[in-house]
Parts: sequence; structure tokens; C-alpha cells
Amino acid sequence: MVNYNGEFFADNVAIFANNNRAFKYGDALFESVRYVNGTLFFWEDHYFRLMASMRILRMEIPMEFTLEFLEEKIKKTIESNGLVNDAVRVRLTIFRNTGGLYSPTTNDVSYVVETNPMESPFYIIQDDRYEVELFKDFYVNKDMLSNLKTTNKILNVVAGVYAEENGYSNCLLVNTDKKVVEAINGNLFLVKENKVKTPPLSDGCLDGVIRKNLMKIIAGSDELDLLEESISPFELQKVDELFITNAISGIQPISKYRRKEFDTKVAKSLVGKLNARARIGN
Repeated sequence: MVNYNGEFFADNVAIFANNNRAFKYGDALFESVRYVNGTLFFWEDHYFRLMASMRILRMEIPMEFTLEFLEEKIKKTIESNGLVNDAVRVRLTIFRNTGGLYSPTTNDVSYVVETNPMESPFYIIQDDRYEVELFKDFYVNKDMLSNLKTTNKILNVVAGVYAEENGYSNCLLVNTDKKVVEAINGNLFLVKENKVKTPPLSDGCLDGVIRKNLMKIIAGSDELDLLEESISPFELQKVDELFITNAISGIQPISKYRRKEFDTKVAKSLVGKLNARARIGN
């Protein structure tokens, strides 16, 4: 069942017309949230990122769109799908209502909540082969729009096709300054000895929820030093570890980039702390 503006529809029922702005112009935002045992992991961070993004895109935020209102709608959707006791992947999409061409005739919005069951209730480290390559056909812009989680993801889609065609698990995206900014589906961290580096938002990477929380964990660690600095492609084969973060997988270690194979020691040490932070809230 899909929740469309508070009404439930079967997955195979068409609920959008051809003039839907999310379809025609990518005029939409979304949040992917992990749910476990009645808890939406890092829900406040997701919510406030969504509200800030709506303001940037000049969408009208309905008065009822409180933290509690959207949480209730998500949980009702989980309940309607019989997933209350499961680990669930939730996608909340907000799009501007129909009307206009590039310039909309309204800034009012609608929402859709989708849910899918997951296997693991908590973040775990996958030790499978996970090889990546740079994707250099197109570049990420260094601007605030690149920080937002919008449905304008054609660069990521084409990079995903490239990865699939060439047998890679993922690709790393570069910006217009040829700096490495993120993976197709998450933020990037690299580890060299006790230093953990991730690109700054000014380089064009997604303002990720797990990125934000992991940076807090690392900054509070006695063993690790956090650096928020640009990453050159030449650094990638000189570091001890590379890993990707997102709200669904948590931490995904990269096992290989070109001739370099990587350790997973720091990633494994951080995943337990990330789970603990998710359970106790922000």
C-alpha cells in the first residue's frame, strides 16, 4: 500500500497523471529513512533537512507538516503494509502540485509514502567485494542544489548504468573542479592512519544525514581526527580505507579501487557507534 496525501492505494494502482511535476520536471524532494521497532532512525535530521530543502526550492510548507504529523503518516503506512515488527525502508517524496511549465502556477505540495521490508534491523558491515571506479563523463556542480536530496538524479542514473556495464559495485562522482565528492548513492569518507576525511558541502556533495551523524561521532572520538576537505582523485590509492554512507545501508566499505585494496578496520569500529546513536536518537 502507498500513502498518497493520507489516502491508501495498492501498489499497482496509478495515482499520478502525465502532468505530474515530479515526472515532468523532477520538481520533488525525497527522504529515505530506516525504520526499526517503532523508531525512525535519525528522523529529526531527516525532517529538518526536508523542511530546509523545501524552503530553498520555494515550496509552500503546509501548516500540518509538523515533525509529528509526517512521522504519524509514515507509521500508518508501515502499519497498513503489515510491517510494524519488521525492519523497513521508507521513502517520503514531496512534490510541487500540478500546473505550469518550468514556472509553476502553485507552490503547494503533495506527498507520497512508500515502504519496503529489509533484512537486517540494524546497520551491518558487508564484507563482500565492492569495487568502485571514477565516473568522469559528467560532473557534479558546486552549488547548494547539489546538497539537496531532489529527484533530479540523472547524473547518478547514468553513473549507475556505467557501473553496471563495467562490473563495478558503485562509482565515485567528481565535481567541476575534478575533486571527488561522493558515490552514486551516498557520501564518501577516506581513512589514512588516524585521520578521517570527507568532502565539504561547498564541493557539491549531498548534505547526508548519516554523513552529519558520523562526523559528530568521529569529532568526539579520542582515536580519530576529522577533516572536512576536498579530495583529489590521486589520494584514493594512497589511503587505508574508503567507505560510503547513506541512511539505508549505514556504512558500506569499498574493497577495491583500481589496483588498491582497502582495509575495513575503522568502518567496523564506527558502525557499532552509529547503531547506538540511531537507537538513542539524535
